[in-house]
Amino acid sequence: MSAPAMLIVLAMAWAYMRFGAAPQAEWLLYGIKPVVIALILQALWSLGRTALKGPLLALVGAGVLALSFMGVHELVLLFGGGLLVMLLRNLRRMPAALGLGLVPALGGLATPTAAAPFSLSSLFLIFLKIGSVLYGSGYVLLAFLRADLVVRLGWLTDQQLLDAVAIGQVTPGPLFTTATFIGYTLGGLPGGLLATLGMFLPSFVFVALSNPLIPRLRRSAWVGALLDGVNAAALGLMAAVTVQLGRASLVDPLTLAIAALALGLSLRFKLNSTWLVMGGALVGLLWAAF
Repeated sequence: MSAPAMLIVLAMAWAYMRFGAAPQAEWLLYGIKPVVIALILQALWSLGRTALKGPLLALVGAGVLALSFMGVHELVLLFGGGLLVMLLRNLRRMPAALGLGLVPALGGLATPTAAAPFSLSSLFLIFLKIGSVLYGSGYVLLAFLRADLVVRLGWLTDQQLLDAVAIGQVTPGPLFTTATFIGYTLGGLPGGLLATLGMFLPSFVFVALSNPLIPRLRRSAWVGALLDGVNAAALGLMAAVTVQLGRASLVDPLTLAIAALALGLSLRFKLNSTWLVMGGALVGLLWAAF
């Protein structure tokens, strides 16, 4: 993440905190959030065509989607899916129950809890944890953010999380800049800086340590199957959070139409997401005006 991108996101977060409740800002976000849902769906479609290589991976992705709605912890689903595919591909003679029993044995349910008190140290540790275990497309980040900040801690609502992603789509840089925005909205400038540090620090360390090993590991049948399973599970998590966030953004026929049009344009003409987001914002403003 570049320093200019972080500074732009911090400026947008400041403007959101100061003017976010203004009618103009609300209508801007009204038009942008359906576009965000369409962009996630487009990413799901593109990634699914390459990641879901065969019936086994498709079933793992669908199973993760279903178990996510049942409240199973996202880390259990992510790595449980990888382990399941690794075992089924490489130990076909093992009893099926042994492989299938791994997932429920790895953890419990992510049940909602009462809102927890906010602290900067907790914020940093949450983003450090997410940065350490995040795998796959940047949109998988949304599943972790929703599970921790919306469901478990109650620091954000689904609407606020969608606002953060929508603003992140307007600004340059990767989707991970959402961490900067959320950190600022929760804890001001210190929160924005700590969330950014926690999000990106693990990736720098892991890339430096693992880069020489990745080609060798990918050639292993065991590790290759594990990575394929984790990819499929990540897509299942993406699909689940898309449905959950879609309920908060697709609230009427117009937002449904915006999302459908943005998805069609993205798939058919490969339009840059910036143009789609700007178009959604314009529709929101025009709807408010007329």
